[in-house]
Amino acid sequence: MQTIQEIEQSLIEEFEMFDDWMDKYNYIIELGKELPLIEEQYKTPDFLIEGCQSQVWLHPEYKEGRIYFTADSDAIITKGIVNLLVKVFSGRTPQEILDDDLSYLDAIGLKEHLSPTRSNGLASMIKQLKMYAVAFKAASE
Repeated sequence: MQTIQEIEQSLIEEFEMFDDWMDKYNYIIELGKELPLIEEQYKTPDFLIEGCQSQVWLHPEYKEGRIYFTADSDAIITKGIVNLLVKVFSGRTPQEILDDDLSYLDAIGLKEHLSPTRSNGLASMIKQLKMYAVAFKAASE
């Protein structure tokens, strides 16, 4: 299994292949099509991320010390953005999630190319991922 840093580095390299942000947005849309989709039964307010302009659901499943995420959104770009997080953090321990600084998001230039509302949504997604990690870590100790 690749480390978080290896996955982040490969995402950085994938984004470096594109010269302009329209191509990068198209790539984000493609990533959204690969998102491990949440089961319909979890598309409830309990799994809806607060603070996103579009609807984003994130479901964690804790198995054998690792958290596995599925998600969905009603917006195609947002689906890709949430998959940028799911790709990196799904299958990781709570501590690995808590220790990561997500610097790869800056390295690919994502934050500076998002609208303020999408940036707020990204921050909300990150916060929710980290909250799940805190909760599962506490429950396992």
